[in-house]
Amino acid sequence: MTADTTAARGATGGQQIAPDGVGARGRARLAARTLRQDHWWLPPLATMATLVGFVVYSTWRAFENAHYYASPYLSPFYSPCLATGCEDTAFPVLIPGPAFISPALYILVIPLGFRMSCYYYRKAYYRSFWMSPPACAVAEPHRTYKGETRFPLIFQNLHRYFFYLGLLYPIILFYDAAHSIWARDDGNYLGLGAVILFVNAFLLLMYSLSCHSCRHLIGGRLVHFSRHPVRYRLWTWVSKQNARHMRWAWVSLFVVAGADLYVRLLSTGAITDPILF
Repeated sequence: MTADTTAARGATGGQQIAPDGVGARGRARLAARTLRQDHWWLPPLATMATLVGFVVYSTWRAFENAHYYASPYLSPFYSPCLATGCEDTAFPVLIPGPAFISPALYILVIPLGFRMSCYYYRKAYYRSFWMSPPACAVAEPHRTYKGETRFPLIFQNLHRYFFYLGLLYPIILFYDAAHSIWARDDGNYLGLGAVILFVNAFLLLMYSLSCHSCRHLIGGRLVHFSRHPVRYRLWTWVSKQNARHMRWAWVSLFVVAGADLYVRLLSTGAITDPILF
């Protein structure tokens, strides 16, 4: 037994402490989990409830395999619609297969992988689901910390690749919104659904452009900004948006679910799409 281990046991009443855990040598020995007196648990609880609600709703909608197209509007959960059952949408059927397989299952992996591996969402669900840590100055319950070096969290390193693929997603959604204007059978006019689809595409684009990977892609490897004035201006703008990344993440999350719900309500006949002009 080493002197360090003996000292650690003596400081904690005889219980051996993992060298890289919360009670590692050099940290304060406090019996209380935290000295905070505020409702520190409310933010992680609210985050957990919101994310669980979104996952439940989006999973149900993906497997529902219905009410995702209300001419000329296509739900963002099903765009681009490339599988069997998408014959009436703006996209050709490139993935022929059984009709009982929802078209959403073929394409949601990209935006879902991008969002779930996002640096902000890592912080959100690490704190809310794994309590690592749940709040500032609140000790996490785990005795050891391995970071993202082992399965399954090592897959978080794929974030930059999901980012590259995910950049196509807002462009496709902008096309959907524009197509909903010129592809009407009863003439070209702007409906509320088109506005919702445009706003949704814009918010998802801002969420992507404010990403840490985008900031690194534009200026992360530059040594002399003075030699790259255009990239420096872009990097400065992206850096400002990066400070708002959490805001873009949450707003885009609510709006994309709202856009899907709007299309579903139109498809079921629960509401009608008002004409703006």
